[in-house]
Amino acid sequence: MRQGLLQPLFIVFEGADGAGTTTQCQHLCARLRLEGHCLVETREPGGTEAGERIRKLVLDPTLCSLDDVAELLLYGASRRQHVAEVIEPALRSGKPVISDRYAQSSVAYQGVARGLGTDLVRRVNDLATGGLAADYTIYLDLKVELALERRRMRDGDRQDRLEQAGLDFQASVRDAYVSLSRKDEGNSLLVDADARIEDLAKYVHGTLMARFPHFPYKTLDI
Repeated sequence: MRQGLLQPLFIVFEGADGAGTTTQCQHLCARLRLEGHCLVETREPGGTEAGERIRKLVLDPTLCSLDDVAELLLYGASRRQHVAEVIEPALRSGKPVISDRYAQSSVAYQGVARGLGTDLVRRVNDLATGGLAADYTIYLDLKVELALERRRMRDGDRQDRLEQAGLDFQASVRDAYVSLSRKDEGNSLLVDADARIEDLAKYVHGTLMARFPHFPYKTLDI
């Protein structure tokens, strides 16, 4: 067996609301661009025109009557468009993809916190992703009370529809992410997000470099 070609990585940040997934995703992408890498930075829900419209709908705080299964399917629709329009084309063209959330978000939010069950969510995810999984997932873990403080500092009293679900809901999301990280230890990192932004960003980058020596690319053996 010998080393083959370098292929772009698909990296995902996950965590409950307020854990800092958006901030850390932005920091990692900024550092990689400074290093001269051409990459795709994206997010869920969103990432495409259709996805951004769905994002506005599912996070609309005035939309109180949305059925939980309908919510799951909307996230699935956004994800399918995201994969087909952004993620797969980028990876095929040789560009690494760094995403603020992906399929595990639906497992945590809809499967566990909404109580729909992980089997249903995984079936929807399989259809939406076509089997495309992240190469590595960074799970940011933060106590729900600290996450709430961060959100209030960021948004004041404004809350999106998921944030309105309350602390028990957010605690369920957090617990689900911790469980997911333990089931996928070889391809994920669970990190305490109660740290300085810069220190956390440095740690994440260092971990990825240690895991993938050619980061943001991986080497396939042939």
